[in-house]
Amino acid sequence: MSKKGIGIIGTGSIVHTYVKCIEEIDAVEIVALYTRLPDRVKKIESEFGFPVYDNLEKFLALPQIDLVCVCNESGSHGQAIVKAARSKKHVLCEKPLEVTLQKIDDAITTCEQNGVKLGCVFQNRYGEHFGEVVNAVSKGKLGKLLMGNAHINWYRNAEYYAKNPWRGTLELDGGAAFMNQGIHTIDLLLYLFGEVKTVFGTVQTRVHKIQGEDVGSGILNFENGAIGNITAGTALYPGHPERLEVFGEKGSILMEGGRIVSWNVMDVPEPDFGKENGNGSGAADPTAIGHQNHKKVILDMLGAIEEDRPPMVDGLEARKSVEVITALYKSSESQSIVFL
Repeated sequence: MSKKGIGIIGTGSIVHTYVKCIEEIDAVEIVALYTRLPDRVKKIESEFGFPVYDNLEKFLALPQIDLVCVCNESGSHGQAIVKAARSKKHVLCEKPLEVTLQKIDDAITTCEQNGVKLGCVFQNRYGEHFGEVVNAVSKGKLGKLLMGNAHINWYRNAEYYAKNPWRGTLELDGGAAFMNQGIHTIDLLLYLFGEVKTVFGTVQTRVHKIQGEDVGSGILNFENGAIGNITAGTALYPGHPERLEVFGEKGSILMEGGRIVSWNVMDVPEPDFGKENGNGSGAADPTAIGHQNHKKVILDMLGAIEEDRPPMVDGLEARKSVEVITALYKSSESQSIVFL
């Protein structure tokens, strides 16, 4: 695998995770960072120790950059992806890929037209515990799938939104508790249960002074006949580890905070993980997650580029969770079932 140069768009807290991951991978190096705020360039250069650009065109023109990591506001992802793709750069984007399906489709099409790879960061798919759940489901060990639940009952204080005013806005966050926090666990649910047929849900803003929801719930009907229940919140003090529950005719598996906490599958012993304890939970603190699964995402993306294959989560795969969440918002507004 030849050494690749990485450029990062955005300089928020998640960038620290990327820097840590990239520094641990011999096959890559950080070339430069981009910020849209000129007055922050020197401060960011001092903080990270890499060249920082405030001109996106000059940043994308750097020939040393092979892969662009998009880490800015969610509602700005699409524009960044399109510009990077037109500059012939491969793109790895933080979740969600974008906050509207039209912007996602534009991003996917532009990457295809320019012959570059597009990946999206859903790092929880790479957890060892979740891998065992995938194995059990894919091999039919749970039999017919009956019901799957994703509960993201988290807490964010007022400062979380005040410090970054784009959070909780419809334009740049696409909503709030579901689109920002809940999307990771919803992605896992969809990965296990497959295509969704209908969505019915309700969202409310009860505590925080934001446009998006701080509490909500939804019911999914899957094409395979299974039922799904999803809840999400950022006003649910003190914040509880996210839960993923899988029920089949031959057993059930429950995960909490990225770890299997209950394994009851007929004639199938529980896996032994030794000291492996998941990747942490952001239930009350968005920075309280490890970086190892992010590192696996980056390695997979590098492999996709080198081997000319799709990454684990490509554009079409990343689209699925946004389709369900936007359908839930539409259902809440219309107070009706939405068919996908």
